[in-house]
Amino acid sequence: MRELPVPTLKDVALKSGVHVGTASRALSGDQYHLVSEATRARVRSVAEELGYSTNAVAQSLRKGTTGALGIVVADLDNSFIVAVIRGIEHESRGRDYMSLVAETQDDPRTLRDVVTRLLRNQVDAIILSAARVTDEEFVSELEQRVPVVLAVRGFTQASESEDDSRHVEVLQDDYVGSRAAANHLMALGHTRIAQLPGPPQIYSFAGRSEGYRAALALHPDVIDVSTGAFALESSLAEGRRLAADLLRLQPALRPTAIFAHNDLMAVGALDALRDAGLRCPVDVSVIGYNDAPLIDHIDPPLTTVRLPGFELGRHSARMAFSLIDGVTPTRSRIMLAPELVDRKSTTPPRQLA
Repeated sequence: MRELPVPTLKDVALKSGVHVGTASRALSGDQYHLVSEATRARVRSVAEELGYSTNAVAQSLRKGTTGALGIVVADLDNSFIVAVIRGIEHESRGRDYMSLVAETQDDPRTLRDVVTRLLRNQVDAIILSAARVTDEEFVSELEQRVPVVLAVRGFTQASESEDDSRHVEVLQDDYVGSRAAANHLMALGHTRIAQLPGPPQIYSFAGRSEGYRAALALHPDVIDVSTGAFALESSLAEGRRLAADLLRLQPALRPTAIFAHNDLMAVGALDALRDAGLRCPVDVSVIGYNDAPLIDHIDPPLTTVRLPGFELGRHSARMAFSLIDGVTPTRSRIMLAPELVDRKSTTPPRQLA
């Protein structure tokens, strides 16, 4: 059987009605922006129709890149992380990049193992969203070998300016988000509030604790009745455990509102309330963090702080591609603002209702 001829770039250009150079730029990973969106779409449609593909090996040899982007996450079950990955993928399409996603299950040793494997695969950059506070030395060493963007979790303290950042970071402003959560509860009239803190070795949770305490410090009449204990992991079970400890306090000392450091822990707190024969929000208000999918469909729909996961992913990819192109980002740290979402799990305390 006679083999069909392999389509060439000239074939794509001819059928698209453009010059060969225009077709090349439209299909390029780093020059596509020089072509109008309409032309780019037409050329790519024709290329797909003809079965034309660029020679990835030749491109990698010519450019010194492999077209692979490493993404390291702590937990693929976390719906917020899924949104981040989608944002990265969305931004990567125009660059013709392939993403290699690795999960650490929040284990520092696994983090080092998966990063080693990504380096062996010669990724052009790594977007890292699984670092703990204790991993900074490792990340600093990694930055000497490959461009690194810290996403979601970083090392820069909330009080530091963007110019003080020692790394390239794209983060949600957890300090601002947790202050918004605490202020929401205080605006409702709650004067006995507790937080359910996530693991302090994780930047995000440290920032949430810092913002929560800063908000309460401005209101001397508000008592923080947190026990001082923190979650060993950011799970439903740990939220239930920490909340159950709070609910064992005498009613006069018990919090009338609970701020959980993520939505899973908030759902655990709701379970603990039911186990104790209490109702949310009639007896105790609960506010979460992240705005996970379907969290508005539980009973009661959860008041929470929404994080811009998709946009965070897009910004992280842009920063990574800038580093790959040898361009120093104008800002080493981008902080995205969270948004309070008021639903049915928070209300004024019973005596004020």
